[in-house]
Amino acid sequence: MALLGQKTDFDFLGKRRIAAVLSVLLLAGSIGSLATAGLNFGIDFTGGVLLEAGYGDTADLAEIRNRLASGGFDDAQVQNFGTARDVLIRVLPRADTDSSQVGESIMNILRQGGTQVELRRVEFVGPQVGEELTERGGLAMLFALLMILGYIMFRFQWKFAVGSVAALVHDVVITLGFFSVLQLPFDLSVLAAVLAVIGYSLNDTIVVFDRIRENFRRIRKEGAEAIMNTSVNQMLGRTVITSFTTLLVLGALLFLGGEAVYGFSIALIVGVIVGTYSSIFVASATALALNVSQVDLMPPKVEEEEVGDLP
Repeated sequence: MALLGQKTDFDFLGKRRIAAVLSVLLLAGSIGSLATAGLNFGIDFTGGVLLEAGYGDTADLAEIRNRLASGGFDDAQVQNFGTARDVLIRVLPRADTDSSQVGESIMNILRQGGTQVELRRVEFVGPQVGEELTERGGLAMLFALLMILGYIMFRFQWKFAVGSVAALVHDVVITLGFFSVLQLPFDLSVLAAVLAVIGYSLNDTIVVFDRIRENFRRIRKEGAEAIMNTSVNQMLGRTVITSFTTLLVLGALLFLGGEAVYGFSIALIVGVIVGTYSSIFVASATALALNVSQVDLMPPKVEEEEVGDLP
């Protein structure tokens, strides 16, 4: 696919060493931040209190946050739930307060000034549940990477499988590092976004690998690097258009979706940008570093049985 009606001839693989330095710096910064500062886990992972309240009129979320902050709950997460009159409040666990009293304290704060607020439900998420979610979330990402490794080995060749998994690990670590550096809340919606990033990045990588395999079998006189560059340039228009339209939707979610999908949209935006970069400079470059060649992707020859002369 041509980019805006013009054929491109960028030397992507020729810049792979510069890209490798950039990736190493990003990975080192991400791993360093994850090792020192860690992730700012939300109530889904740390445990705490979840409270649903109903207002008679449209709830003013900014005012609710200010009231809770003045009452000592400055870490409370407030968002609409269902309608503009329903509010969901999450509060992290407190060592000096009994969890059963947190809901009552919050309702007293919300009812100050005669505000009519109805308590719909209160749920307590224990730390043990949070630890279990953390463990299962990590296992889900690990399982996804292992299954993808097996799929690419079956679909293409083991050198491409290593390249695709390297790109996926690259994308996940940098996305997690982004949340760690900025200390953005990391909850189940963000974890779902990280898993979605794996799928998006894999799809982009598979499309590029398909074209590389096709060109390896069609173009015989050029080297692997030149064929890969040709393949990436041929798919550049599709990659740019897909990423741009996806980012448009995610931008709308970020600015218009409210706090409920803020972390989800941020994680996907970072993942789409990094995934587009990695499908070109990480996946293909890793396969090239492993000396992938036309021989690796040639279909197996079917040996014809010698048939004797018929009488």
